[in-house]
Order: sequence, then C-alpha cells, then structure tokens
Amino acid sequence: MAFFRTVSLAEPAGTIEGKGVVLRPPQMSDFEEWAVLREQSREFLTPWEPTWPMDDLTRGAFRRRLKRYAEDQRSDQSYAFFIFRSPDRVLVGGLTLANVRRGVAQAGSIGYWMGAPFARRGFMTAAVRALVPYAFSALRLHRLEAACIPTNAPSMRLLESCGFTREGYARQYLCINGLWQDHLLFARLKDDPPG
Repeated sequence: MAFFRTVSLAEPAGTIEGKGVVLRPPQMSDFEEWAVLREQSREFLTPWEPTWPMDDLTRGAFRRRLKRYAEDQRSDQSYAFFIFRSPDRVLVGGLTLANVRRGVAQAGSIGYWMGAPFARRGFMTAAVRALVPYAFSALRLHRLEAACIPTNAPSMRLLESCGFTREGYARQYLCINGLWQDHLLFARLKDDPPG
C-alpha cells in the first residue's frame, strides 16, 4: 500500500510559476504589503470570508498565521501560497490547498482570496491553473475540491474555466461572514482534461 502513504517533503514548498503570476509560501517580510492589501480589500472580501478576528491585521497575528502554515505543511495537511504578479512581484492575493487527506482519498481542498484592486483581471485563474499540476504531480493528489457560495458567480466561472466540475450542493457548509452559508461543491480529478 505504498501508493497511499503520506508525501514527505524534506523542504518547504518553493515557488510555482504561472502565466503572469508567481506563487510562493508567505514570509514575514510580506506582512506590510499583505496587511495593506487586506485592509484595502476588507469590504470586497467580507461577504466571502469567515469573520476576521479583531487582531487579524496585526504583526503578531500574521506571525501566528505563518507558524500555523509551516506546521500544517510539515504535517502534510495544508499548503499556503501568496500570489504575486510576475513582472513586479506585487502581492495580489492568496491561495491555499488545505484539508489534505491521504490514504484512500488522496484529496485536498482549495480556497483563495484576491485583493480588490486585482479582481477580475485573470490573476486567480492563472494561480489556480499553476497550482493544479503541482497538486497532482509534486503532492501526488488524485482529487482537488473547492466550494463557493451560490451567489459568487465570478468564483463559479473561475473554477469551471480551470477544469473543475460542479458536483453538488452543501447546506450550511461553512460559516462565512458570521452566517452558516450553503455552498456549491466543485472538484477536479487528476485525469480530467485541463481547463
């Protein structure tokens, strides 16, 4: 049953190059740019995210976030990336492959956020398209999953354009913006045609 073993990564995930974007794990040196972009995008992101803690944009909270990201990656549970625009390395958003399940599942769930100034410009599509081969080859997953609120038409279009198929509807699936919200469920399999 060696096929179902946990992947052991000796080194942290490196950078992933995509069309016009670079994905890399967050670093402490990203704090200022991240905090400014998140604050600037708060109103834009609030309807689609869990409620932000009061100290969310503080240096201490960011440090704790990085520690959790590193622990999750070491234990093969989650892989967090910041998305940077290629030419000038400006931070535009974030993408996480989380809830990695090994054994007979070999699956993980993606979640993402985009800074308001960079929305609907193709950066997230490029980032997801860059992450997919990494997840299927380097991490040896068989299935990628994603969920979005039914009113989030841009996210649905993004997932479908990246080769994800709508598979179902989950009632009160996640607590978003303080409310248990229904979600549409999407998935992409390793052998599915590219999006």
